[in-house]
Amino acid sequence: MKLRFDYNNMMRETIGERGIPEKAFSDESASIKQAFETVMANRGKGWQEWCELPFSQGGYIDELITYCGSIGQKADSFVVLGIGGSALGPLAVASALLHFRHNELPAQVRKAPKLYVEDNVDPERMHALFDVIDLKTAYFNVITKSGETSETLSQFLILYAALKKALGTAEAKKHIIVTTTVGKGTLYNIAVKEGFKIYGVGAGVGGRFSVLCPVGLVPFAVLGLDVKALLAGAAAMAEACYDPDVRKNPALNSAFLQYMSMKKGQNISVLMPYADSLKFMADFYCQLWAESLGKAVDNDGKVVNVGQTPAKSLGVTDQHSQVQLYTEGPFDKVVTFLAVDKYRSECVITDDKDIDACAFLKGHTLNELINAERKATEFALTKANRANFTVYLPEVNAETIGELLMYFMYETAFAGALLNINTFDQPGVEEGKKATFAMLGRSGYEAKMDEINAAPKQSKYVIGR
Repeated sequence: MKLRFDYNNMMRETIGERGIPEKAFSDESASIKQAFETVMANRGKGWQEWCELPFSQGGYIDELITYCGSIGQKADSFVVLGIGGSALGPLAVASALLHFRHNELPAQVRKAPKLYVEDNVDPERMHALFDVIDLKTAYFNVITKSGETSETLSQFLILYAALKKALGTAEAKKHIIVTTTVGKGTLYNIAVKEGFKIYGVGAGVGGRFSVLCPVGLVPFAVLGLDVKALLAGAAAMAEACYDPDVRKNPALNSAFLQYMSMKKGQNISVLMPYADSLKFMADFYCQLWAESLGKAVDNDGKVVNVGQTPAKSLGVTDQHSQVQLYTEGPFDKVVTFLAVDKYRSECVITDDKDIDACAFLKGHTLNELINAERKATEFALTKANRANFTVYLPEVNAETIGELLMYFMYETAFAGALLNINTFDQPGVEEGKKATFAMLGRSGYEAKMDEINAAPKQSKYVIGR
């Protein structure tokens, strides 16, 4: 494990009464032990198949890397069609590991397709995509675990029709890769009928935990990213999470600290990366934390309405927009910083002899500046007795990103076990999906449409026409 975890500023001896007392580790040892054993007992089983993804994919990975790598050599653009976990994982990792201006680089420099992750159904967005890709050199990865996601199926229908018009049906089929559950679902049935290349999602791999299966690995291989290093990093973190000692297991440790913080009314978890490359890692975390932990009832059927609201922030940018609230607003937040020891570039602040007013900056680097800003924010929060925590990446590369992904997933699993909830379902999301199917006239959802039509209609409290 290459990542480091500093939780000093979560503790009472550092931030006073609002911190976690040292004795909490012993007072809650039974809860910690039970949560650890719950997650470990289900590792690789049921909805925890994701736990084994770094270890279980074997020679299949070689075929994926070879096939998808060949697509990367042919494609000018690679378009991911998906939503939620089908988009956020690929986007977070690609944004971390590709050149920051990847799509703007000349083809001979980037040596990989341009990447577009289409995770919404705004009609203007779809039209804009057609304006920047050439269908003759674009390839598409259609991703939905269930094979029934309305948004993704809609995108697919539009783009497949356009591809057939531009290339003819036979050639159009070669430009589509499908990632879905093998053996069931609308998308799988279409893929078999049309002869698309198919990669499977394990039955026990939920969408928000799917980044290390073909949901993420297909686009990563197309883009030429080091898939095996990513999985090796994830494996190293998984092994660190097998330690029952809460002082040594990073995911169990931070899950427990967040659990205790929730008990103290700190119901907002802010993830604040100090690297633009990690910006979308906060989006990935927000879905994972919110959809997994926001639950109405616990495993005993008791109404609990638990969950910690995740929020994304970017250092240094949001020091100038959000940190005022974090430092002086309500004591309802825990801030987790993502710090980078060594950036992949160094940028020296020029020592311009004609400008005297900025002397304190001259001779320093942006690398020094961004880390000084992070430390300054940490200091300000700590001085104000605000809970904060830092995860250090020695540098951003495939291995450390693999570690970070697996850390977040295990942290979420341990937090759910501590809260005694089903971490892996999403009943609140499913209700909206069913209502969407009903409104669009899907067969089998007539009763849901009757329920929608019977709901009280209000027109009294409206401003404007």
